[in-house]
Amino acid sequence: SFIAPMQKRVVIIGGGFAGSTAARKLEDDFNVTLIDTKDYFEFTPSVLRTIVEPGHIKKIQSLHMTYLIKANIVRGDVKEVNKKYVRVSKNKFPYDYLGICSGSEYSLPMKDKSTVTAARANVLVKYANKLKKSKSVLIIGGGLVGVELAAEIIEKYPDKRITIAHDNEFLIERNPRKAREYAKKFLHERKVKIIFNEFVIKNKGSIYITDKKTKIKADLAFLCTGIKPNYLCMSKSLSYCLIQGKAIIVNEYLQVKGFSNVFAAGDIIDVREEKTAQNAEKQAEVVVK
Repeated sequence: SFIAPMQKRVVIIGGGFAGSTAARKLEDDFNVTLIDTKDYFEFTPSVLRTIVEPGHIKKIQSLHMTYLIKANIVRGDVKEVNKKYVRVSKNKFPYDYLGICSGSEYSLPMKDKSTVTAARANVLVKYANKLKKSKSVLIIGGGLVGVELAAEIIEKYPDKRITIAHDNEFLIERNPRKAREYAKKFLHERKVKIIFNEFVIKNKGSIYITDKKTKIKADLAFLCTGIKPNYLCMSKSLSYCLIQGKAIIVNEYLQVKGFSNVFAAGDIIDVREEKTAQNAEKQAEVVVK
């Protein structure tokens, strides 16, 4: 009688663009376990719309179980990763192959109730009403997220006073000149105030202060500055795989430094390219291959 060979165990940490793509493409051929802090996939490029249209959240979240047919889905926080297994609270998940797609989060320079990190739809929805009532809004950071958020708000609420404080001389500075100029013109025409080369370092109530001592009054502020990779699960046993920026060092095949069976993709890796959804998906394809 024929005995089917045991499927190799693939553990994937993170259910964002990289992790969900890898899980979906590998679940037919491997015994896949997806570990995520939430039980759904979220279409991050569209989360900003939820601040002006809360009902939009239903269109951009999909339970992992709706698109993964065979994979085992585990909801929880990964506490440790080592050469043999991944630990979630007291449970250990041994692996033959590991995919680390734990993504990133915004680093908040100030602890403040009225500063919102513009990363998750569930968070933004809670502030939709507060935004409606606010007269003045501050957006900290003029990269892709800050510019898009300003545009969403000003299109829906043309009368709001919006200020962007950006620590660079150009908006979306890693983009082509034509795109930078278009974004600036679009926002200027809608009376959005842009403060260049200044970074918000603290606030006293509704007054925000930059490193050049400029004071900006805002009823509500959104943090759209740099992200930091979610690397903490690595720092116990595998810190030698991390670079100073606390990102994972990978080779051209996205294998993690020192391993042939551990891969990483998405915001967590030390690759100099824009941390976008489409790049995370392309990296996941490399890992799958």
